[in-house]
Amino acid sequence: MKSRIRIALFAILGIYFTLPQLSYAAKFANQFAEFELPPQWQCNLEGAEWVCQSTSEDKKRDAVIVLAAKLKGDQDSLDQYLSYLKATKNFTSASGKQVKSEPKYAKSINLNNQAWVDALHLESEIPGFYTRYLATVKQDIGILVTYSINKAKYQDYLNDFDNMVKTLKVFRKAGGINVAPQNSNLFQEAQLPKGISNDTVFPGGNININTDAAKKPASQSNSTWIILLLAVGVVAFIIIKKKRSGS
Repeated sequence: MKSRIRIALFAILGIYFTLPQLSYAAKFANQFAEFELPPQWQCNLEGAEWVCQSTSEDKKRDAVIVLAAKLKGDQDSLDQYLSYLKATKNFTSASGKQVKSEPKYAKSINLNNQAWVDALHLESEIPGFYTRYLATVKQDIGILVTYSINKAKYQDYLNDFDNMVKTLKVFRKAGGINVAPQNSNLFQEAQLPKGISNDTVFPGGNININTDAAKKPASQSNSTWIILLLAVGVVAFIIIKKKRSGS
């Protein structure tokens, strides 16, 4: 019987030391937007834009999220965003190559009671990448979120990105926020900051990503305690059974 108790205790210790290694989704929030990141993703402020990537060196080059906002100008409306995203985009890559995008779709959608323009292009921001655009206007600011995925890894990240889109919310906090000026172009503001991308995806992987916004969801934390309580219950059951059999 003692051997059974020892086995149960070792099982609890195994669970205890394994739990900290489990991956948790993180909730990112800045001054104008929030959404749920995949496990082991973090965001950092790069100039006027927020840049989010995986903290894993092996996955950092697979995908990137960029968030930008600007004070609302005459060119900032959902209709104008839709028209812009329906058209082919042309840009010069970091190596000087001329790149022409392939628009896949552009439409109006509603996310969490907010109207958005939703579009997907191939090679509109980074050569060899799909980029999904979500643009909206909230009070006096225009907001754009771009999700870019290496086309070879598109299916691998599709579920994670769909979840990010479903949890995306925007708001306008009182006071000043880090936004581009009124006369700027929202879509140019959301381009990857200089030095982050080139034709081979990302140079060197030397992008430091830090944020204190990541928190474990309550549901994940509750699951952890449930597992521990069940393990403790197993040990208690063995001890009680031993006492009864010995009486």
